[in-house]
Amino acid sequence: MDGNFICSVKIKKPLPADSYLTRLPAVRNLARQGGLAFEKPVTFLVGENGTGKSTLLEAIAIAAGFNAEGGSRNFTFSTRATHSELYRYLTVARRAHPKDGFFLRAESFYNLASNIDDLDSEPYDVPPIIKSYGGLSLHAQSHGESFLALIENRFGGEGLYLLDEPEAALSPNRLMTLLARIHDLVQKHSQFIIATHSPILMAYPGAVVYELTEDGIRAVDYRETEHYRLTRSFLEDPERMLRYLLEEHPPAD
Repeated sequence: MDGNFICSVKIKKPLPADSYLTRLPAVRNLARQGGLAFEKPVTFLVGENGTGKSTLLEAIAIAAGFNAEGGSRNFTFSTRATHSELYRYLTVARRAHPKDGFFLRAESFYNLASNIDDLDSEPYDVPPIIKSYGGLSLHAQSHGESFLALIENRFGGEGLYLLDEPEAALSPNRLMTLLARIHDLVQKHSQFIIATHSPILMAYPGAVVYELTEDGIRAVDYRETEHYRLTRSFLEDPERMLRYLLEEHPPAD
């Protein structure tokens, strides 16, 4: 088994014409192109803010049975129902069912950590949930440490892992730690679908990088992405880039 549990997604029925979702390039182009294939163990969804990559990942996660605010299929908490209805219009084609799985979204990770603490405060005659996350409350660690505690302890392999902008809490050094952990889990027959802005993560060998733009969704080499090109241009000559930016946008009086 190659570990690819989700092999494709597509729009199964037209969205309402007045839905804001139809204005998102990711949704519009997914419908126009007939779907999206996931042929490798690691797939990245990249694009400018507002293209809809996180909305698409969220819909895939919900359609696959995960809680909208993150967690495994066993989490049911909801602090505020802000997720879109896109999942109702998706068909997720599965090759198999994973033994493990998790939806990690940076923006609601605080809510997940709080829910774990709340559940563990109840007098259940079972081991505390936090034991599966390294034993220390996720709130008792830095944001980055808690991300890695989750990924290093809770992710066990033979799983489907959906990550929404995991770089939000991680230093470049920790991003490399995450890359190594992703590789370890791929060797254990896992699949990752990751929405990201990080050129470091996109460099994972053999991954498919889907770039989402106004014009479509296409597979590219990570060096072709705007994220990589802009980051490289800045690091190669920051003075020139800063001069251009600051001269174009002088401070207000």
